[in-house]
Amino acid sequence: MKNMEAARRGRRGRQGGGLLLVVLAALLLLLLALARGASAWAHGGLAGGAGERRYMDLAMRRMESVRSSFVARRELATSTAASSSRVYHVTDYGADPTGGADATAAINSAIADAFRRPSNATMTGGIPDLGGAEIHLDGGSYLLKGPLSLPASGGSNLKIHSGSLRAADDFPTDRYLIELSAKAAGGGGGSSPAMSYYYEYVTLRDLMLDCNYRGGGVRVVDSLRVGVDNCYVVHFATDGVAVSGGHETFVRNTFLGQHMTAGGDPGERSFTGTGIRLDGNDNSVSDVVVFSAATGIMVTGGANAISGVHCYNKATGFGGTGIYLKVPGLTQTWITNCYMDYTGIVAEDPVLLHVSGSFFLGDANVVLKAVNGVARGVQIVGNLFNGRGKGVDIVELDGEFATVEQVYVAQNAATGMTVRSTTARAAAEGNGSSWTVDFSPVLLFPDRIGHVQYSLAAGDAFPGHALRNVSGNRVVIATDAAVSATVHVLVDQNSS
Repeated sequence: MKNMEAARRGRRGRQGGGLLLVVLAALLLLLLALARGASAWAHGGLAGGAGERRYMDLAMRRMESVRSSFVARRELATSTAASSSRVYHVTDYGADPTGGADATAAINSAIADAFRRPSNATMTGGIPDLGGAEIHLDGGSYLLKGPLSLPASGGSNLKIHSGSLRAADDFPTDRYLIELSAKAAGGGGGSSPAMSYYYEYVTLRDLMLDCNYRGGGVRVVDSLRVGVDNCYVVHFATDGVAVSGGHETFVRNTFLGQHMTAGGDPGERSFTGTGIRLDGNDNSVSDVVVFSAATGIMVTGGANAISGVHCYNKATGFGGTGIYLKVPGLTQTWITNCYMDYTGIVAEDPVLLHVSGSFFLGDANVVLKAVNGVARGVQIVGNLFNGRGKGVDIVELDGEFATVEQVYVAQNAATGMTVRSTTARAAAEGNGSSWTVDFSPVLLFPDRIGHVQYSLAAGDAFPGHALRNVSGNRVVIATDAAVSATVHVLVDQNSS
């Protein structure tokens, strides 16, 4: 610890320019002494060189006095700053910023020092408040043979920022470069056992994470209000960012890709891994790009918000998925203002799902996948779809749904794809006593019409008429007499 503090004092001492002022002041005094000594010699006021030496001795004593005073003040100020500062520069701990040597132990030592509490202040549930401590990577590139693990004791109000981390060739394939996990760190009790939260308000910012195909980038476990901001995560074998448990992890302004590509990669069929995995509730992903992975975002927890995401991780035609909602029966997810680029959205048994304001390119679409056959409280509205003229449905069913309630797929626009909806309107005209309007090419769910509204215009005739059948999503209207008429029909697959 003493060596670390000395290194930090040396950093600040090198930044000072006060010693130069001392030297200049001393030189000025010396010149004045010489001038006075020379004047005394010329006027014979002092015998021999005694006068000159007297003034020179006086100048030297004054110079030493000024220098000693300045050094004392500087050391006091530096010592005070060093003892109170909560910014930990990893290079002060011996971390090699060139990536030539393993920096795992050095950076973990800096993290351990940052977790020494500056006070008894706490945050949610008694999690220690670290006072805004910073782990500063100083713009270096560091080689890691093991993960950077936050201590199992827990902590909050901490930032790790401004540098690059790269996994070594022998980095464990089941670990992550940065781990907020008390269990992985060897703990289990934590600071807030009642709620099982260990870390709060931890920010990972301005980081380049190169996983070297050895593991993952960031793992956040049982944490509150963690921010992953302005990061670039590449070459992950498992997940770029994985969230498990906890609440309110925000991943924003971040780029993720298993391979470095800008699209059209010849190896796209072999992409694996997941850009972001959300195995928890109340998280947010915004303004994120996933440019290569088998799955862009995997969601296995409810009440998550996804906005402003651009997924072109792996085309659906190659087996990829942009956003996979694997939360059958209680989805509680809203997806807005996203760009699904040749890769779509899959939702298992969607319940409380909202998708709007998004653009789907290259036959990317929304797939509702039946597990127990339940779809309830689903809104897929106001989206744009652009396909390749192969007849792909903008919303597709995978399996049969026995329960369909409050499912609204409407007001979407498409070119080169087949529009599907839960509501539709059409008209039929002719001369006869029966009119059939076929909605099967448009309606999403087969053989399901919950509500019909129609009008019959027959000129001067006033025939009796009635709705006779809706099977097969075909509406049949009949009259009691043959007339020339036009029938206008509005249908909804919801019953209310």
